[in-house]
Parts: sequence; structure tokens; C-alpha cells
Amino acid sequence: MSSTTIFDKIINREINADIVYEDDLSLAFKDINPQAPVHLLIIPKKPIATINDIEEDDRELVGHLFTVARKIAIQHGFAKDGYRVVMNCNEDGGQSVYHIHLHLLAGKTLGWPPYANHEPKRVD
Repeated sequence: MSSTTIFDKIINREINADIVYEDDLSLAFKDINPQAPVHLLIIPKKPIATINDIEEDDRELVGHLFTVARKIAIQHGFAKDGYRVVMNCNEDGGQSVYHIHLHLLAGKTLGWPPYANHEPKRVD
């Protein structure tokens, strides 16, 4: 990854974040623009820009992000009620920071589809 993102700055403690979990591979913190009562971002410490940039060697790291989501859900008491985990890819997918991350959303009933009010983009 050629450019530094806000997530790199959070990992390096150059920017403050409300961190709720950290281990050698990942970091989880509260989203500054929450879309649910619980909205956390789970990021790998290794910089990977998008899902399209995930390599075979990254499969354990990406899987680790999901096990972190499960741990947090259990520790914070919303695993049984349910939660959503989302990873966006590129602009049309809703990605705004080009460092892969899981959105962990909980604390209310989450609707489906998530963006029902948006017109579909024509794909040929």
C-alpha cells in the first residue's frame, strides 16, 4: 500500500481512537459515525487496500478478523441477540478508507436490504 490512511495513523497511535480490542494482528475501535448503537471497525494491522488486494497468504489474517468480531460480540453481550459484519469494497461498495476493515453493527434490529432507497446502478 503506497499511501498512509487514517487507520495506519490509528495503529501507530498518531490519531486517537476509542479502542475496544487489540492483539498482534488486529485492532478494533468505535466508528466515529455510528450507524447502529454498536458500530465498531475491526482492522488488520497489515495494510491491505481492498478485498481485491487480499492474497492467498492473507486468508488466515482475514479469518482472524471474523474471530475477533465473534469475541467482541460475546464479550459485549450481543452475540445471542445478533449482529452484522460487513466489509465494503471500493467506491460503489461503500468503501471510504482504503485499508480493509470489518464493520461490526449491533444493538438494534438491522433491516435488509441495507440500502433499499438507492437506485441500482446499471451493470452491462
